[in-house]
Amino acid sequence: MTLAERSATGLTAAEVAERGAAGLVNRVPRRSSRSVGEIARANVLTRFNALIGTLFVLVLVFGDWRDGLFGGIILANTLIGIVQELRAKRTLDRLAVLGEQRVRVVRDGRTTEVAQATVVQDDLVVVRAGDRIVVDGPVVDSRALEVDESLLTGEAEPVAKLPGDEMLSGSFVVAGGGSFVARKVGGEAYAARLVAEASRFKLAKSELQAGINRFLKYVTWLLVPVGVLLTISQFLSTRSLSEAVVGAVAGVVTMVPEGLVLMTSIAFAVGVVRLGRRRCLVQELPAIEGLARVDVLCLDKTGTLTEPGMDLEEVVPLKAGLPVDRALRALVAADPSPNPTLTAIAASLPDESGAPWEAGEIVPFSSARKWSGTSFGEHGDWVLGAPDVLLAPGSAALKEAGRLGATGRRILALVHGPEGRLADLARDSAVFAESAALEPAALIVLGQRIRPEAKGALAYFAREGVAVKVLSGDDPVSVGAIAASLGVPGADRPYDAREITETDIQDVLEKHTVFGRVSPQQKRAMVRALQARGHTVAMTGDGVNDVLALKDADLGVAMGSGSGATRAVAKVVLLDDSFATLPHVVAEGRRVLGNIERVANLFLTKTVYSILLSVLVGVVGVRFPFLPRHLTLISALTIGIPAFVLALAPNLERARPGFVPRVLRFAVPAGLALGGATFAGYLLAIDDPSTEFAQDSTTATFALFLLSLWVLALIARPYTWWRVALVVTMGTAFLVVLAVPGLREFFALQHQNAHNDAIALLIAVVAGLLLSHALRRDWYDLALNYLRRLTRR
Repeated sequence: MTLAERSATGLTAAEVAERGAAGLVNRVPRRSSRSVGEIARANVLTRFNALIGTLFVLVLVFGDWRDGLFGGIILANTLIGIVQELRAKRTLDRLAVLGEQRVRVVRDGRTTEVAQATVVQDDLVVVRAGDRIVVDGPVVDSRALEVDESLLTGEAEPVAKLPGDEMLSGSFVVAGGGSFVARKVGGEAYAARLVAEASRFKLAKSELQAGINRFLKYVTWLLVPVGVLLTISQFLSTRSLSEAVVGAVAGVVTMVPEGLVLMTSIAFAVGVVRLGRRRCLVQELPAIEGLARVDVLCLDKTGTLTEPGMDLEEVVPLKAGLPVDRALRALVAADPSPNPTLTAIAASLPDESGAPWEAGEIVPFSSARKWSGTSFGEHGDWVLGAPDVLLAPGSAALKEAGRLGATGRRILALVHGPEGRLADLARDSAVFAESAALEPAALIVLGQRIRPEAKGALAYFAREGVAVKVLSGDDPVSVGAIAASLGVPGADRPYDAREITETDIQDVLEKHTVFGRVSPQQKRAMVRALQARGHTVAMTGDGVNDVLALKDADLGVAMGSGSGATRAVAKVVLLDDSFATLPHVVAEGRRVLGNIERVANLFLTKTVYSILLSVLVGVVGVRFPFLPRHLTLISALTIGIPAFVLALAPNLERARPGFVPRVLRFAVPAGLALGGATFAGYLLAIDDPSTEFAQDSTTATFALFLLSLWVLALIARPYTWWRVALVVTMGTAFLVVLAVPGLREFFALQHQNAHNDAIALLIAVVAGLLLSHALRRDWYDLALNYLRRLTRR
């Protein structure tokens, strides 16, 4: 079958079924989630499971099985991680189907919409402006078809496609329409091969991930030397290999912040699920962190502040006797893929009277040109577009358009001239203002539907310190009027983006809020300019003119009803088009990031005090003060359970840079206080010849638990009823262990020596008070400044 024949009928149902059975289907893995097998392997085969599993085996071989309770961490971490990620996977996959662009194909002579995954080889695919190309193949029919391949080639200029030219997946249609045959589908398609590695599920590099990895790297370096030191010292002090191994394991296993990575993944996954319930698709889990760090939000007016639809309010004739209504109707009928503007005009025009005009050359609308036009033979060339592009500067028509636009309505100009001018105009739009052959015919006044939720959402961002920049291709005055009605600061000073130069773009962006006549390339340049000033930028949009900026922004947010191209490049898709969802999106990101920082404080405090205890024990040469079961109990009640609760709790704190320094400012002094006070209490206990190791270790356990609970209380601030209840519950649980004989025996706790216990607890209280005082002072900066002064000498 030839391409011409294919364009008429497409495949038959039997041919579709035959190709489906042969596997010639456009199935590519979604980037939203990894497979069940990958999830299981990623949670089971981890460095920490291997390390803790090895230590668990050593305890079972050389010690009491009750000291191997920490081995349950492997099972808990693995199960929780798998379950949470599977929940996130189900949510992501379900939402991905809802947010996926449908593909128009011709089958059995009829055009129908199908899912991307059901497109088969040799399908005839029909495209129009805004569509993302999902398979490769030659063009069959082109009606002024223009494609943007910048995401593939980096070239920003649209490429005209003629029959026989190749369409590449990953590009998108910016003007016109047409059809092509799907030759390469699934993994064979250009975009699929290009991004096979890049699109795999992974946590993107970020300050949070980099900080956690840095902590883990440092801990890994310390594990081996500290483990060797402990083993040798324990053997020399006890002369028992089994006791030496158990003591070394107790010290080493506490150093591992095994739950930190788990809690981070859980917090990300739960954030995705929560946003999914609000019909918000997060295409990559790490986008959650980007949500929290956003400090500039760039908005496209159409589709974001206003709803996609418009209403034709008025047609203002500029010259009597011209067939304005017939020209508008003809322009709508001639356009191969009318945009919402033309659709709104067509819906309000009176019925056709007389024979329809026959269209000749067509120049479809594009964001770069800001106009569209058609040649109608003896009726001349008719062009519809932006007044400040089509009308002569200083003309009465342009002044009237400005007056109408100042009311917040969208104004278009309709101009006409003799046949034969359209090709020249398409090459150089500047000739509009200079050409006497084109005369104004009418002004088209369109009412824009402002989203009812936009004002409240913008007020939220103002309260939260997120700067808003409105970037629109429309007239600056009109955009400013709409932004002002929504309370956008600086909307009374809209700026014409055509006056911006490369040298002043950063300064202009800092001083102004509302911009009109912004081209797609300028939107991208504005995003980059804001990033160059150190801002974390989110960009929202729904049209093909937003794709480049969405891709380059730190966080691209697309509307669910927008073009397939915008949904494809965005990290977040608002499936219900609700602008009111955006505050929840930012708040969820802040909740996750703030809670992970709290959790990191807990885990890193434990790491610091365990390192200090291990080193002190190794240097002094005494028996390690704890059995592994003691540390398991303390970690569960002061770190594990509280961390799980805190990681999922409400949190409205603003995200701030400097994750690593802030965690160190808390964890280092807290860890030193816990380790030093506990070891001091233990030394006093073992100095008493009347006590045995069981009593001495119980004294150390009391001191460490009290201080760990103190640290938990500091981290839980600001206090709410449930945070206080969390701290009280953990303390009560420890008292229950002491009060129940079976539990007390199981955890090897003997508190017969009240004198030593009281002294240890007193030391812990003093250390806690000193710690609270130290944390109020910025000791970190003082120490850093002191070290800098030393290095200068």
